Amino acid sequence: MSELPQISEAEFEVMKIVWKYAPISTNEITEKLLRTTSWSPKTIQTLIKRLVNKGALTYEKQSRVFVYTPVVDEKEYIGQESNTFLKRYYDGDITAMLSAYIENDKLSETEINNLRSLLSKRKQKGGD
Repeated sequence: MSELPQISEAEFEVMKIVWKYAPISTNEITEKLLRTTSWSPKTIQTLIKRLVNKGALTYEKQSRVFVYTPVVDEKEYIGQESNTFLKRYYDGDITAMLSAYIENDKLSETEINNLRSLLSKRKQKGGD
């Protein structure tokens, strides 16, 4: 998918459930979100409808139940959002972003070690 839909933060919460549990019914989505949000079932249904209208979700009617699956790939969407964030706030410079996180103590020692490990693996693969 080249042009991914704009998804609000609330819609993203619905998408996280669908990505994790798809195929999933309206009632199952509602049940899971009622545990973690203060939204009403009607609000959740509205968010699901918006995601269908935006082309992020598709559904199939199985007897009297609507079952949803994502059209938008989770990794592709998160990658797009990460790139948008990076371009908007750091002019596309990931080094500047990481420096800001480190300088403001936003990364734990574990996260820094995980980054070192990722960079080391990348280097071993022959990356730039």
